[in-house]
Parts: sequence; structure tokens; C-alpha cells
Amino acid sequence: MPEQKKDREILQILAQRLPEKVLQELLPSVEPEAVRRLLGRLAAAAPSGGYPLQQTLFRGTESAQPDTACSLYTDGAARGNPGEAGAGAVLIAADGAELGVRSLYLGQSTNNAAEYQALIAGLELAAQFDCRALHIFLDSELIVRQIEGSYKVKNEQLKPLFDRVKSQLAQLDKWDIRHIPRQENARADELANRGIDDRK
Repeated sequence: MPEQKKDREILQILAQRLPEKVLQELLPSVEPEAVRRLLGRLAAAAPSGGYPLQQTLFRGTESAQPDTACSLYTDGAARGNPGEAGAGAVLIAADGAELGVRSLYLGQSTNNAAEYQALIAGLELAAQFDCRALHIFLDSELIVRQIEGSYKVKNEQLKPLFDRVKSQLAQLDKWDIRHIPRQENARADELANRGIDDRK
């Protein structure tokens, strides 16, 4: 039935796109990946279901305000670990327009430190454009998990950078962070490498 097919599509979108922070708030005692697997199984079972999920999961969303958050993509690049490094950041408005970019040379740095420096630069860019709500996207799973609190920051060199990021995030009204594949972060990667190339 068309309604059941829509239920399945909704669940598939939830399973793929809900940020880790939202999943943790929904079911704090369950690992986010376990919630994704559950949603995936529900999606597979939806065709034989007999109730409209969109009415129960999304009741009232018709009158909800549109998403006005900016999107921030950042990436750090180090040619060697450590090696010559750069940082890139792209800030996107809610309507999809590119608000601003940053491309920085970082000198000698590790990959992870460059990722943090890129995020710091991106958050500074967001503040410059007065983006008080942010969707943040990185292709570094380690940094995302550390910011979420899933992983501890054990490297002493990263702790000051982590603390600075958390301080910047505290100035926002709301934010979420998500790990994305490298191919979805091509613009920020280009800017990070440009930072190295322009310096040379």
C-alpha cells in the first residue's frame, strides 16, 4: 500500500540521517548504532505493518517551523603525520547558499590536530556570520565521537583543541555533529589542501 511504502521510507531516512546526539537523547541507554539497526529492521518490516507511522512519529510536524540552521563542513589535511597541514571550512545557509569559506595553512601538524583546527576555524566563521544554530559535518569519525562524548580525548596535544571547540559550541543556541563519508566533504577537503598549496 502507498501509505506503508511511505512508512518504510520514513524509517530508512531516520536510520540513515538522525544525528548521534538525537539518537542518544531518544534512547540514552542504547548505543546509537543499535538504534539505527532497530530502525532499519522496522523499515524492512513496514510493508506488512498495519499502522501509519508518519502519524505517530511526525504528528504536528506540518506546523513546525522550517529548519533555519546553518551547515558547517570542515576538514583538516596533513601530508605526513605529522607533516605540512592545512584546514578548510565551508559555511552554508539554510537555503543552501554558500555564506563563507576558510582556507588556512597550519604548518607542521598531525591529521587529528588539523581536523580540530579546521573545526575551530569553521566555528569562528559561523560566529562571524552570526549562525547561532549549526549542523556540523566532518569526515573524521574520531573527532566527531570525541565531541559527542562517545570517545575520550587521550592525546594531550588534542585536549586544548577539544576544550576550545567545546567552549565555542557552548556559545551556540543549538548544534549537532555528524560523521560523513570523505566524498561528501570534498569542498572542505579542497580548501584544506589549498591552504597547504598556497603556502608553498
